[in-house]
Amino acid sequence: MLQVQGLRKTFRKPFSRTQVEAVRGVSFTVERRDIFGFLGPNGAGKTTTLKMLTGLIRPTSGKATVLGREVPSPEAMGRVGYLPENPYVYPYLSPREFVTLAGQLNGLRGKNLKSRTEAVLERVGIAYAMDRPAKSLSKGMLQRTGLAAALVHDPELLVLDEPMSGLDPVGRKEVRDLIVAERASGRTVFFSSHVLADVELLCDRVVILKKGEIVAEGRLTELLESETKRSELTLFGVSPECAEGLTALGTLHVVGAGTVVEIEGDEPLERALRLAMDAGARIESLVRKRQTLEDLFVKRAL
Repeated sequence: MLQVQGLRKTFRKPFSRTQVEAVRGVSFTVERRDIFGFLGPNGAGKTTTLKMLTGLIRPTSGKATVLGREVPSPEAMGRVGYLPENPYVYPYLSPREFVTLAGQLNGLRGKNLKSRTEAVLERVGIAYAMDRPAKSLSKGMLQRTGLAAALVHDPELLVLDEPMSGLDPVGRKEVRDLIVAERASGRTVFFSSHVLADVELLCDRVVILKKGEIVAEGRLTELLESETKRSELTLFGVSPECAEGLTALGTLHVVGAGTVVEIEGDEPLERALRLAMDAGARIESLVRKRQTLEDLFVKRAL
């Protein structure tokens, strides 16, 4: 659905004319019917990459193909739904009028346009306000209107830049459900987000950017399993000598009468268990901590 090879973008500052590399040789592939997460801290190059993929700006070098056509491609963009990070809705148009305009720009006409407009406004939860002027809508309502405009022409690929921005927890859940439903109907979804919990719930594959370069890429389950496993060992009756030995293997915390040891890796855990049993300490519990996307993000991107 989407293939990126060595994509670079360099900007020149207007007065000093110094060069700023926003994106540095990014390469990845998005497969059909994937939900693909595009992650990174502020300034990592996510929005710049999305603008290159949609033909809004030209890359300095490298290339990208969308639906088999090299970007920029009006034919491919007619099969893509795009939601920018801050969608601009003309303030004197209502959501119905704005989404109708988006449908007309994508070739819809007549009864099909009317029915599709009303259906997508209902689907994103803004139908109750479809005839209010946009200037009276909240940020979350404008976000839903922009999402409806991205869906109105029934695209094959959805490209969403921060789709949960401005939404309350209920709105975020509704958008998550909508993304899952779109994938179930055969669509491919490519989105960037700062809400890592949503990405972890939704995505099949992810890319993490740092300063314009990819620092992690792959299936989310494989990326999380490849990271060092963490364990939390709770002991009672730990002698000073045993505590000294455990300190070399992990991080100790005294909790009431007990001692909690946080350990990374299987081999240090085995040594800690052997040391505790040899010293006569009582093992209260052993909890294996699952690696989260937030752990991976902090480790690789910050």
